[in-house]
Amino acid sequence: MANEFDRYYIKIRTILGIDTKTIHEELTTALGPDAPSYRTVTRWANRFREGREDVNDDPRSGRPVSELTDENIELVRQVISYDPHSTYDEIIAETSLSHGTIERIIHNYLKMKKVTSRWVPHQLTDEQKQQRVKLCRENLTKFQDGSWR
Repeated sequence: MANEFDRYYIKIRTILGIDTKTIHEELTTALGPDAPSYRTVTRWANRFREGREDVNDDPRSGRPVSELTDENIELVRQVISYDPHSTYDEIIAETSLSHGTIERIIHNYLKMKKVTSRWVPHQLTDEQKQQRVKLCRENLTKFQDGSWR
């Protein structure tokens, strides 16, 4: 979105007849290190001088990153819920998603990691933490009483 705002600024300043160097200096003063490069300002200023109206990027060829949808995230979640011991290859076969996409979904969206061949949450919920404390206390009591074995 910031790129679009920069381009709107370049477009308006170009329409007003301001030279590219001045536009770049103004953007650098205002945005500091986040300012677009001089080459980028020049490229967009030339496009606007040639009559371009749109400030959005042109469509690019290649495969779009459209696999990270809510449906696919839920699909991977269901596969792992059904079989927590499932491997990447099994999840790929089940969902027809790429290895990289499955990895991003599992680690970035589901916040899980593989522990002893099982998918588990990265962080425990409060309920899970309380359950672990309870079990540890029970085991400690058994150990202290001598009824451990």
